[in-house]
Amino acid sequence: MGQYDSAEYVTIGEVPTPPADNFKKVSVLPLIFLIFYEVSGGPFGVEDSVQAAGPFLALLGFLVFPFIWSIPEALITAEMGTMFPENGGYVVWVASALGPYWGFQQGWMKWLSGVIDNALYPVLFLDYLKSAIPALGGGWPRIFAVLALTLVLTYMNYRGLTIVGWVAVLLGVFSILPFVVMGFVSIPKLKPSRWLVVNMHHVDWNLYLNTLFWNLNYWDSISTLAGEVENPKKTLPKALFYALILVVVGYFFPLLVGTGALPLDRELWTDGYFSDIAKLLGGVWLRWWIQAAAAMSNMGMFVAEMSSDSFQLLGMAERGMLPEFFSKRSRYGTPLIGILFSASGVLLLSWLSFQEIVAAENFLYCFGMILEFIAFIRLRMKYPAASRPYKIPVGTVGSILMCIPPTILICVVLAISSLKVAVISLVAVVIGLVMQPGLKYVEKRRWLKFSTSANLPDLHNDSPLRSHIVIKTQR
Repeated sequence: MGQYDSAEYVTIGEVPTPPADNFKKVSVLPLIFLIFYEVSGGPFGVEDSVQAAGPFLALLGFLVFPFIWSIPEALITAEMGTMFPENGGYVVWVASALGPYWGFQQGWMKWLSGVIDNALYPVLFLDYLKSAIPALGGGWPRIFAVLALTLVLTYMNYRGLTIVGWVAVLLGVFSILPFVVMGFVSIPKLKPSRWLVVNMHHVDWNLYLNTLFWNLNYWDSISTLAGEVENPKKTLPKALFYALILVVVGYFFPLLVGTGALPLDRELWTDGYFSDIAKLLGGVWLRWWIQAAAAMSNMGMFVAEMSSDSFQLLGMAERGMLPEFFSKRSRYGTPLIGILFSASGVLLLSWLSFQEIVAAENFLYCFGMILEFIAFIRLRMKYPAASRPYKIPVGTVGSILMCIPPTILICVVLAISSLKVAVISLVAVVIGLVMQPGLKYVEKRRWLKFSTSANLPDLHNDSPLRSHIVIKTQR
């Protein structure tokens, strides 16, 4: 296939992929809930913060941590996502600042981190259902259930991002409502003194920080879908703002209710404890609602994460970092090969335990975020006059200062990781360091076809970043 100006020539027998613009774009409301599920999905999984540190530190963490991590990451995503409104997101940011080699490393680490994260959700879905269906607790019934659930949710991703977006809206409303009800029924039993309980000598800092970090990161994941968003330069910052409020309130309010309405027993605060709290406060019917909401929430997080992961691979292929077949779309506009690769990774990693999954994905995610911060600051310094439809109202020094607290947090998370998680994660990083030259060799030998989309800005030309004029590239 070759391009010249606005004409496209297709070899005989090749069916052209429909242009991305022909598919329906994602609007504000579905985008808010896609971000909500990329980051949160509700308070399911925050229970460990109370077990690790008690009510006061748990509540304080979900108020303070967003200022240290979530808000800076969301602001950077808004600025960079509107500067490069295309699929690939953070891969493109890093490639434009540090070159394609590091762009590929960013893509590898973030994709692997996302797939590891997604391996968790079918497992959690079944954990919430096994009290009603004990057979799902283990053995072949559980294995078949994981396979069936993964296949059904993967098919949903195949059918289109707009479907995934509106499903996320419906699942989000269904998942949030029972906690509103639980808040009302808890009012007579609330004792504010229970919120202030703290014992600094009995804090599991590793579990506490990993729980906070896992529940409040991944704001940048939505950037890999920027090319599928309706008017991303306005829609993306707006959606990030409303999603940030929704996520923080969605964590803090249930914790406030659960810790304030019942006597404290830290050992009970493990995954799924909110359903027990619901039964004690409202009865069996509310427990069933919370369990159903938790199961549906895991479905929402799965489809949102898989969308982000698969479109990231499509964006990397459009930039020539992966073979061209990754950029092929289905008739629904979805990246078929990317979806299949992401689903395969989920199935291969679903045997890991909850704690190992959280720690491993946090480790890889931290490496990726360091590259993002470097890219953000470098682009601010190298291209200060580039078009930024949304720009964080700080200068270069302010940008550096804004990245310092989350960078310190990253160092702490990396330092407290177990040796097993560190070794596995570093092996994964080394694989990426070797894989990129290997793919370049494959491209050089023409064993697989690589190509760069003609509709994207040229990252190796200074002028597009200064004026943000989209130009054609030829390969």
